[in-house]
Parts: sequence; structure tokens; C-alpha cells
Amino acid sequence: MEIDIQKLIFEFIGGLGIFLLGIKYMGEGLQKSAGDRLRDILDKFTSNPFMGVLAGIIVTILIQSSSGTTVLTVGLVNAGFMTLRQAIGVIMGANIGTTVTAFIIGIDIGAYALPIIAVGCFLIFFFKNQKTNAVGQAVFGFGALFFGLELMSNGMKPLRSLEAFQELTLSMSDTPILGVVIGTVFTLIVQSSSATIGILQGLFSEGAMDLKAAIPVLFGDNLGTTITAILASLGATVAAKRAALTHVIFNLIGATVFLIILDLFTVFAGFLQDQFALSPEMTIAFAHGSFNITNTIMQFPFIGALAWIVTKMVPGEDSIIEYKPQHLDPIFIQQSSSLALDQAKSELVRMGEYAYKGLEETNKYLNTHLIKHAEMAMQIEGALNNLDRKITNYLISLSKESLSELESAKHSTLLDSVRDVERIGDHFENIVELIDYKISNKVHLTDGAKEDLNEMFELTISTVKQAIESLENMNREEALSVIQKEDQIDKMERNFRKRHIIRMNEGTCSGSGGIVFVDILSNLERIGDHAVNIAEDVLGE
Repeated sequence: MEIDIQKLIFEFIGGLGIFLLGIKYMGEGLQKSAGDRLRDILDKFTSNPFMGVLAGIIVTILIQSSSGTTVLTVGLVNAGFMTLRQAIGVIMGANIGTTVTAFIIGIDIGAYALPIIAVGCFLIFFFKNQKTNAVGQAVFGFGALFFGLELMSNGMKPLRSLEAFQELTLSMSDTPILGVVIGTVFTLIVQSSSATIGILQGLFSEGAMDLKAAIPVLFGDNLGTTITAILASLGATVAAKRAALTHVIFNLIGATVFLIILDLFTVFAGFLQDQFALSPEMTIAFAHGSFNITNTIMQFPFIGALAWIVTKMVPGEDSIIEYKPQHLDPIFIQQSSSLALDQAKSELVRMGEYAYKGLEETNKYLNTHLIKHAEMAMQIEGALNNLDRKITNYLISLSKESLSELESAKHSTLLDSVRDVERIGDHFENIVELIDYKISNKVHLTDGAKEDLNEMFELTISTVKQAIESLENMNREEALSVIQKEDQIDKMERNFRKRHIIRMNEGTCSGSGGIVFVDILSNLERIGDHAVNIAEDVLGE
């Protein structure tokens, strides 16, 4: 029998492409229809590791990607919403959640793939409602997933009559490690364990390999998917590296233990297949599911030990940005309004310290273009927004109590200052976006322009720092100094704009470079205005 190699390869890679697109679309559609609730699920339900496992399962089913869940979790650990121990629970859950795709593939609806795609497209193109579009996207992805699988398995049909392939599967049965390596490498290339398992289900149902050769490949898929988390954590914080490493250790231990009891596990999978009359695809899904569930049950009691190991392996301080307020104790509101005001002020000072930290990170991003500085700045901006809401709500609850005249004055000073600090965050967020624009559009700034920006940044950062200090100590001299500095910032902005016009006229500076330069200047100038507002509140003007 003549095998058409070109057709085989084309159907396989085309099918794989459509399958991956399907998974991505399905995940994105589900994510959009769930909205920001995913982070909330992770934030609320991870009070203990067991709840973490459940949250990990739910979120992974929704976004169809265990690496996606791990990346979300890392973000929450960085934001101080979640401890490493809770994160480990979520990662274990993510491994179980990712097996759901294999079960979906096991329900054989390949024949209806095209009408499902049509329904998805209909929902995307004929409705203006965003929710409906998101559902359409998920349905389209669901259909594309099966269509891609059909193409892939058609492509793989002739494989079983290829001698070289038969020899490979035979040697995989004899040396299980080979299967693990193949699974790992393939998942690494495709960046999706679901896709590799889909291919495995296809091969197994075509009779191109037996169960004993297929199961080690499953273990390899689980190892391969951890690499995505490692890649995501490379430039990231200590917490991110630890979470990624946990994922690797967890799956390594699991794969090792199961390789040792491989014969037993193969018999078990065969028993399930006979007992429940499972289709070949479902047999693989059940094997995958029982591997991940058993692995989680086995390692769950050792979460503390896992956390300890990775903390030792990845030393260093966590640069955690605490989103949650630390000083706002509601008990003071009824008991002592002056103490409650002090609490709000301490929290505001902490928020102010974040504001100039965010400015420093933004300045570093301008000079180095390293993405970690941008991410840090954006995280700080998120913390500022959160603290702004919390402090404002606290102060509003406080205003219901009877305040003395002095306390009322202090109360309104704090309310105004909170808004100013939050606005500083908005402005450095604008600057980060301008730098992003500059990088992605390869906009060139002259050395003179860079020097000007750095000089303005330095002055603005020290002005904000001094404004926060003046607020902390209610120091009038520092507040007056802030007002003088702000005059300097205004003059500097005017001078730099003039210099910039000269550069434009000389032709050394491009139009787009000019826009970026002037916009960054005006954002810095506005930050100076907010610093002055804080200083004026201190002076009682």
C-alpha cells in the first residue's frame, strides 16, 4: 500500500493547528464570559490548600490551560493575595482540570464538528452583544477542537502500516522511558498537553500503538506542560519561579512513581476499559485522569514540604506588592475616630510609597526596556487602585461618626490626598503605555531627549517622595519645598518643550519620537501637580 506522505503530514499539521486554535478560542471565550471572576475564584476559594485544589480544577476547566492557571496563580502570589502553600494547591488542581479536555475528546462528537463551528460563527458574526460573542467564541473553539482532531487522526491512519512506526511503538513498550521523553519533547514543541494527549488518543484508537506504549507518553505530556510555566517565570519574581518549580517537581515525582508501578497501572487501565466498555479515547482519558488525581492525593499531605523545598531551591526575598490594606481596622471607627484617622493616614503613606516606587520602576523601564519593570509598575498601579477604594470606603464609613472640627479637617485632607496618589498611578501607567508604544513601533529618541526625560523623572520622583514625607510628618517646611520643586518642574517642562521644537526644526528628532517625548513630559508635569495638591493639603491651603 502506497502511503501519501505529503497528505499525511499536511493533514496532521493542519489538524494540529486547528486543534490548538480551537483550544485557545474555547479558553478565551470561556474566560470572557466568566470575566474577572476567574481571579476572584482563585482569590476567594484558596483559603486552604484543599480549596485551592478545587479552585485550580474549576479555573483550568474554564480556561482550558493548566499553564494559564499557573500563570494567573503566580500573579496572585506576587500581589500578596495568596501564599506559596495555597498556590501549590491550585497548581495540583490545575493538573486535574487539564484532564477534562481528554474526556471531552473521548465523547466522540467529531461527526458534528462542522455544524458546531457554524453555530459558533453565527453567534460571533450576527450578534452585537459581547456576552453572546464570547459564548460564540467558546462554541467555535469547541467545534474547531474536534475538527482538528478529525483531520489529525485521518492523517495518522496510515501510520500503523509503516514499519518504522511499528518498530518505534514496540521499543516504547519495552523501554517506557522512551515514551516519557517523546511525550515531554512533543508537548514542549506544541506547548499544549491537551494536544499531545489528543494525538495519543487518535493513535491508540487507530490501533497504531498499544496501552503499554501509550501510558508513559501520558506521563511525558504532564512533564512537558510544566516547561511553559518555567518559561513564563524566567524574567519574573522569586514567587513566580517557586510556583513554576513546584509544578515541575510535582509532575516529576508523579511520573517517577508511576513508571515504577507501570505494569500495575497498565493492568488497571485495561481493567477500566473492559469493565466500563470504554472507547480507546476514553481509556486514555481515564488513565490520564486517574494518574493526575492519584498524584494529587499522594502529594497533597506534603504541600508544606514542597513549599519548603522550592523556597530552599529558589532563595531570595519575595518582592510582594501587598494589594490588601494593612492598617484599616474597622474596630477603630466606632471606638476612636482620631485613631481611625491615624490608621487611614498610615495606609495612605504606604500607598504613597508605592506611588514613587511605581515611578522609579517606570523610569527604569524607559532606560532598560526590560519587561519586568513594566510589569512591576503595572502591579503597583493595581495595588494603588485597590488601596484607593479601600481607604476611601474606610474614610466614608468614618464620616458617619461625629468628628471634631480638627478631625473633620484632617478627614477631608486624607480624602483629597488619596485621590491624588491614585491619579499619580494613572499617570505613570500612561507613561508605561507610551514606552510600550515607543518599543513596539521602534520610535527613536535622541540622547538629548533621553537626558531631558531622566532629569525630569528624577525631579518628579523626589517631589512625590517629599510630598508623602510632608504628609507623614505633617511637616510644613517640606510641604513648602514641594511647592518650590513643582515650580521647577513646570519651568523644566517648558524649557524641554522648547528644546524639543529646536530638535524638530534641526531634523534630529522624528515626529513620532516628539509625540512620545512631549506626552511623557506632560504626564510627569501632572504628577507634579498632584504632589503639590498633597503638600497644599498639609499646609491647609
